[in-house]
Amino acid sequence: MIRIYYIYILTNWNNKVMYVGVTNNLERRIYEHKHKLADGFTKKYNVDKLVYFDTTSDINVAIQREKQIKGWGRGRKNELVETVNEKWADLSDEWQEKDSSLRSE
Repeated sequence: MIRIYYIYILTNWNNKVMYVGVTNNLERRIYEHKHKLADGFTKKYNVDKLVYFDTTSDINVAIQREKQIKGWGRGRKNELVETVNEKWADLSDEWQEKDSSLRSE
């Protein structure tokens, strides 16, 4: 069975704070960030807007990429986000809409 791992970047409402993470279930992890289910940096600084993600089937590659991005300066991280998300939109917005429509049925 092939697993997929996600390297992702979150920011806050005004794109001032960034967080880089890795997970094997992006939708679940974003849900946890948005609902403040885990104490830590993202809860403290209200960082829950998904602005970038990439995938790999190798956990070691995912962890290495996460560390690489974390080591970059803010300008380089901004450039990475803007390669796929020029307007810094929340890429998980439609997931949240899907979740709420399922709850109302």
